[in-house]
Amino acid sequence: MSGAMLAERPAASPVDPALRERVLALRDGLLHGLIGADAMVERLLIGLLTGGHLLIEGAPGLAKTRAVKRLSDGLDGSFARIQCTPDLMPADLTGTTVWRQDAGDFEFLPGPLFHSLVLVDEVNRAPPKVQSALLEAMAEGQITVSGHTHGLPDPFMVVATQNPIEHAGTFPLPEAQLDRFLLHVVVEMPDEAAERRILDLVEGELNHHAEAMPVKLSVAEIRAAREAALGVYVAPALKDYLVRLVAGTRTDSAAPDLRAAIEHPASPRGTLALMLAGKARAYLRGRDHVIPEDIAELAADALAHRIGLTWRAAAEGKTARGLIGDLVQRVRAL
Repeated sequence: MSGAMLAERPAASPVDPALRERVLALRDGLLHGLIGADAMVERLLIGLLTGGHLLIEGAPGLAKTRAVKRLSDGLDGSFARIQCTPDLMPADLTGTTVWRQDAGDFEFLPGPLFHSLVLVDEVNRAPPKVQSALLEAMAEGQITVSGHTHGLPDPFMVVATQNPIEHAGTFPLPEAQLDRFLLHVVVEMPDEAAERRILDLVEGELNHHAEAMPVKLSVAEIRAAREAALGVYVAPALKDYLVRLVAGTRTDSAAPDLRAAIEHPASPRGTLALMLAGKARAYLRGRDHVIPEDIAELAADALAHRIGLTWRAAAEGKTARGLIGDLVQRVRAL
């Protein structure tokens, strides 16, 4: 890391090494039960440490649901799974108000969103009004039913999955909801070596019980870990790099040819998301400061779902993730 990125650095906040070891034990437990999923595991923990929501996209059978369930096993908080279908109603997520004749009053029955960790499986199968209800929960940490607002738990984290193969009976996520996801993680097919290890893992679990998670983080520990991750230092020069990188989706200053392929650029929320994700990655890597590698590694996941391509760029086969990758190569850290 350059001297400019370490200059004028304030005194670092003390980090509890025992707490960090427990967070890393949670990571190791996830990795033990998820072969070849290092990037997805890291992103899940980044979401946990930042209070952000994740969208995980991948073909069926790539352990997306398994990963979230295993994460819930390592957290001492409530968990709910919502299987999205085209006939889903908002009340199926938020809950509903019912009349209690014996009490002579209405009572609110909370839905599955009133849990600390919520898995929304195949979110693009949910109709638009259900997605709108989910948007309020993700954006505001609350839901409104029958004119009354109800706060959601703290911590509260949504992990949604999406299948890119099937399109029948699906509803594309609106840009406003996509922007509420801290990261959009794309899970690729495993290589042959990883798939061979998957066979051994599943066979062992079929013959014996699956190995339990080594730790179970309490709500207090999750909050403390979030505070520690937020305290990771970001140098002024690195903040300048962040701004120049995201501004490259809006102006011609960095890469005019790439900017010409972008119809809708990333907003400042993308800059904030990338900075927070970089802080969490640095914490997981045992550093008290963010380095350019943290930003470059997470740029596509934090920004690609926040930009829209022109019709010409899409027709030429360009992708948002590819453009962000090219932009990272063009914009150099000081």
